[in-house]
Amino acid sequence: QVQLVESGGGLVQAGESLRLSCAASGRTFSTGTMGWFRQAPGKERELIAHIRWGDGNIFYTDSVKGRFTISRDIAKKTVYLQMNSLKPEDTAVYYCNRRIGTLNYWGQGTQVTVSP
Repeated sequence: QVQLVESGGGLVQAGESLRLSCAASGRTFSTGTMGWFRQAPGKERELIAHIRWGDGNIFYTDSVKGRFTISRDIAKKTVYLQMNSLKPEDTAVYYCNRRIGTLNYWGQGTQVTVSP
């Protein structure tokens, strides 16, 4: 079993920055991915970034490339999402995700609201 605890999020103005953190506990950490999804009202949950735990390979969805940076602290089993140049369209609930094979684990979600 994997437990994910998120922190960060909040209300900011357009152009400002936020940093999300997600600390994991539980199963061994040599494989799989860890990353972030988001879900805006009325929309499907979408993957925005993840990092492959074994080799550090990173994926970003196009809408956040150049603005968001995902990183990890292996010793702390923690992944971070630095979000810069935030836009109102980034407003959503952000969920931490840990994927091991076909298993998905989720954090509780944290609200990010970006005002114009």
